[in-house]
Amino acid sequence: MNKADVRDIDVKGKRALVRVDFNVPLKDGEITDDTRIKAAVPTIRYLLDHGAAVILMSHLGRPDGKVVSELRMAPIGKRLAEILGRPVTTLTDCIGPEVKKAVEAMKPGDIILLENLRFHPEEEAKSDDGFTEELASLGQVYVNDAFGTAHRAHASTTRVAYHLPAVAGFLMEKEIEFLGKLLYDPEHPFLAVLGGKKVSDKIGVFKNMANLVNGFLVGGGMAFTFLKVQGKEIGKSILDKNPEQAKEIMDLCAEKGVDFVLPVDIRVSSGIEAGTPSKIVAVDNIPPDMMGVDIGPETEKLFASKIKDAKTIFWNGPMGVFENPDFAHGTYAVGRTIADSEALSCVGGGDSVAAVNEMGLEDKFDHISTGGGASLEFLEGVELPGVAALMDKEKART
Repeated sequence: MNKADVRDIDVKGKRALVRVDFNVPLKDGEITDDTRIKAAVPTIRYLLDHGAAVILMSHLGRPDGKVVSELRMAPIGKRLAEILGRPVTTLTDCIGPEVKKAVEAMKPGDIILLENLRFHPEEEAKSDDGFTEELASLGQVYVNDAFGTAHRAHASTTRVAYHLPAVAGFLMEKEIEFLGKLLYDPEHPFLAVLGGKKVSDKIGVFKNMANLVNGFLVGGGMAFTFLKVQGKEIGKSILDKNPEQAKEIMDLCAEKGVDFVLPVDIRVSSGIEAGTPSKIVAVDNIPPDMMGVDIGPETEKLFASKIKDAKTIFWNGPMGVFENPDFAHGTYAVGRTIADSEALSCVGGGDSVAAVNEMGLEDKFDHISTGGGASLEFLEGVELPGVAALMDKEKART
């Protein structure tokens, strides 16, 4: 990684404006998964230990530029204080005179958490009428540790970086280095296990990774578009609006000699609600009045046989309607098989990470990415705006 990180600049006595990804799930005002908060702690501790005052900023949910009381940052500030074992002051806005006053009174070792950035429409707008400048004025150095939003060219993720010395935090550094290894130096055989709903959501990943991997294992809703273009009956299963993209991908894989593995059996049901009856059928026998909701046991065995021979594995996307425990077996089976393999393994955000956490297998994967969309765009070979805006190491050291 040629981008500067927090070790490349002097932060002693300075205010560090840190973009973190505290977009955590909440239920009735309580945090249900604090993984993203814990992931930012190493960078926060480093800054505090090296004499900085730390100003944290994040979005939470999708308030669409309005103040939404259920999406305030107060619960996150409370949980962060518990994790760090020291006070965290949570403000009720992210810009304005009161925020400026509180920040200017900070001393080394102090921590302030700004209010939800997306309460201001300017955070996501292309032009923000001074919002970026107000954010930038709060800090003396900028640290981006929010890989999960690095693919968004927003005020706090990109534009602020052009006003301050801008470096990566440890989480950002780890993400770039690990995913970079998958792009540029993977050990083979290299497998990509892809699920989720739509082929169109991952078209760029398929096309770029076809140059990198030895094989794709495809499950989830997107598998039915591939099965459809093979001429199979898919019943009421999900079908992509542009099925020709699926044919392009299969043709590309055939051209490059990439193993392209689809399910051989499917769990089908008349609906996705809990308790709806289901059964296993071969992919050639999907009833016209039913939909595919999970991969079947023979597919689990087929995928396992491929996984056990791999040296590197990237997994993104569930194998079925993972939200319903009745239809989550395939996702869990694939997750456990990858976890038990000897391959270098990476989970690329989203529902896959949720499955890993629910199974308690976090420690058995080499890397769990905090950014679903960002990790996919990175593996497409797309330059992420939040990464591009950071200083190069050479510049930071001059």
